[in-house]
Amino acid sequence: MLPILMRARVAIITGAGSGIGKACALALGREGFQVALVGRRAELLAQVEAAIGEAGGTALAVPTDVTDEAAVVACFEAVRQRFGRVDLLFNNAGTGIPPAPIDEVSLADWQSVVDINLTGSFLCAREAFRAMKAQTPMGGRIINNGSVSAYVPRLNAVAYTATKHAVTGLTRALSLEGRPFDIACGQIDIGNAQSDMTQGMAAGMLQADGERQPEPVIDVNHVADAIVYMASLPLDANVQFMTVMATKMPFIGRG
Repeated sequence: MLPILMRARVAIITGAGSGIGKACALALGREGFQVALVGRRAELLAQVEAAIGEAGGTALAVPTDVTDEAAVVACFEAVRQRFGRVDLLFNNAGTGIPPAPIDEVSLADWQSVVDINLTGSFLCAREAFRAMKAQTPMGGRIINNGSVSAYVPRLNAVAYTATKHAVTGLTRALSLEGRPFDIACGQIDIGNAQSDMTQGMAAGMLQADGERQPEPVIDVNHVADAIVYMASLPLDANVQFMTVMATKMPFIGRG
C-alpha cells in the first residue's frame, strides 16, 4: 500500500451525475484525482463512474441525498473507507423552482431550495471539516458553487437568490474556521454554463424589466477547467471567489 503522501488526491463532488458536476468529475479524474460521485440519481452516477474508469481513472458512485444528515455522514464514511481521506469537496448540488413572485412562492417550494442549496452544502462541508481535521496530513479544500445570483438577483427568483447569497456567507465562514487546520475554502460563481438548468436560455429568460430575452451560454468545460485550477493549488494558496460567465450575458448592469 502506498504511503498517504504518495496517494492520489481524493475529491467528493455533489450533483455529479450531470451538468457542471459531471464535467468537473471527468476533468478531475483526468487529472489523477480519485473521485467520489455524489447525487440522488444512481443510474447517472454509474455512467460517470464508468466513463472515468474507461479513461483510466478511479471513481466511486455514492448515491446520496445531501439533504439527509444520516445519508451525508454515511457517504463521507464510505469515501474514507474506500480512499482513506478527503482532499477536496466540490459543493455543487443545487436546485431552483419555476420563476414566481414572492407572494406566490409556497413554503414547501422555498424549503426545497433551502434544503438542497444551503443545508446540503452545510452538511457536506461539516463532514468534510471533520475528515480534513482528523486525517494525516491534515487539511483539504472546499469549493462551493455559488452563482452570479449570489451577487445580483434574477426577477422572481427569491429562493434561489437568497440561498446563493447564503452560500457566500458559508464560504466566508468556512474560510475563517479552516485557517488553523489547513482547510482552504473558495467559491466559484457561474453564469450561464450549459446544463440542464440553462436549457431554456436560448429561447428567452425573464429580464429585470419583465421582458424575455435570449441569453448566451458557455461550454460547461470552461467551468471544469476553473475547478481543476482551484483544486490544483497548494493549501497555502486559495482562490477565494472566481466568476466564470458568458461574456455577453446580462449580469454586469443587470437591472
